[in-house]
Amino acid sequence: MNLKRFGRPAVIAVAAALALSSCASNEAGTGSSTTAATTSTLTGTLTGAGSSAQGSAQEAWIAAFQTSNPNVTVNYDPSGSGAGRSTFIAGGSDFAGSDSSLNDTELAGTFASCAAGAKAVDLPVYISPIAVIFNVAGVTDLKLDSATLAHIFRGEITTWNDPAIVALNSGVTLPATAITAVHRSDDSGTTKNFTDYLFQTAPTVWTDKAADAFPIQGGEGAKGTSGVVDAVTNGVGTIGYADASKAGKLGVAKIKVGDTFVGYTAEAAAAVVAESPLVTGRDASDLAIKINRTTTDATHYPLVLVSYAVVCTEYAKPAQGELVKAYVTYMASADGQKVAASAGGAAPLSTDLADKVAAVLATVK
Repeated sequence: MNLKRFGRPAVIAVAAALALSSCASNEAGTGSSTTAATTSTLTGTLTGAGSSAQGSAQEAWIAAFQTSNPNVTVNYDPSGSGAGRSTFIAGGSDFAGSDSSLNDTELAGTFASCAAGAKAVDLPVYISPIAVIFNVAGVTDLKLDSATLAHIFRGEITTWNDPAIVALNSGVTLPATAITAVHRSDDSGTTKNFTDYLFQTAPTVWTDKAADAFPIQGGEGAKGTSGVVDAVTNGVGTIGYADASKAGKLGVAKIKVGDTFVGYTAEAAAAVVAESPLVTGRDASDLAIKINRTTTDATHYPLVLVSYAVVCTEYAKPAQGELVKAYVTYMASADGQKVAASAGGAAPLSTDLADKVAAVLATVK
C-alpha cells in the first residue's frame, strides 16, 4: 500500500484498520474473512489518483481490500480531483477519484487506459457533507446563509462584525477581526460543489457557474483538503470549506435551509443525494448526479459532494479491468460503505444507487 502522501498519522490509522480487518476475519459475515483472503485469485497492482476528500475512505478501503486480496497492491494518490482526472485520462492511473463528474470536453475525448472505442463513466462511491470551517477567537457557534457566505468568499464582507453576519447571529459577540477566506488553489471537486451550492442558492450574489478552479481573485489559496484545513487552523479570523471528515476541532458553521439553520450530518447529506436526478444526456452507464441544492427541507443538508470512481467501461489491459471491477465493487458494496462511514463519516449510498453502480460494474471488462 502506498502511504507516502498520508504521513505518520495515516500510517497509524491504516495499521489500526488492518488490525480491525484481521479481527473481523475471525467473525462470520464480513468481506474480509480468512477464507476470502486465502482463496482470492486476484493479483497485480492497481493505481488510482484524485479526490483528497476520499483520502480517509481510500486508506480504509485499501487496508480491507488488500487483507482479502493479499496478492493485490493498491496505490492511491490524493492529488485532487482535477489532477486525478487528468492522470487517468493520460493513462497514468487505472481509475480516478473525483468529487466532480467528467465534463463534456473530457467525455468527448479519449482515455489512454481504456480499450479503443471505450469510454469512461462516473460511478458514485462516496457521499459526504462539505463543512464550512472557521477559526475566530471567542466564537464557537456561527450561522450563515448562502448570500452572506457568497459575499464573504467574493471578498465583499471583510470583517467578522459586519452587520450582515451580526444579523444572523443574535447573542454572539463577533470581533472586528479581518476575515481571511481560504479556498482551494488546485482544481478541486470540493470547490466545484461549493461554488455550485452558492450559484444555485445565491445566484444574484454568486454569478460564477460551478467550476473546479476557484473563480475569485483574493483570499488565500491552499492546496488540497489538508492544505485548507491547515490554513484555517493556523490562521486568524479564517474561514474555508472542506470535506466534513477533515473538520476536526475547528468551528463548523450552520447553513440556512429554508427558515432553519442546520448543521451537517451524514443522513442529511444522503437525503439530498437520494432525491436528486442523474445528469441528463449521458451514456446510460454514467451515473453522474445533478444535486438539488435549493431544497427548503431542514432535514436535508444541501452543501454536499458526491465523489466518483471514474472507470473505463472496457480496459486496454483486461487484467487491470478485473482489478478495477473488484476494487470499485468493494468500495460501493454495503461493507465498503460501512468502512467509509467509519473512517471518514461518509453517508452510505442508497440501495437504489448502490444497485445501479453494481449493475454498471458487472459489465466492466
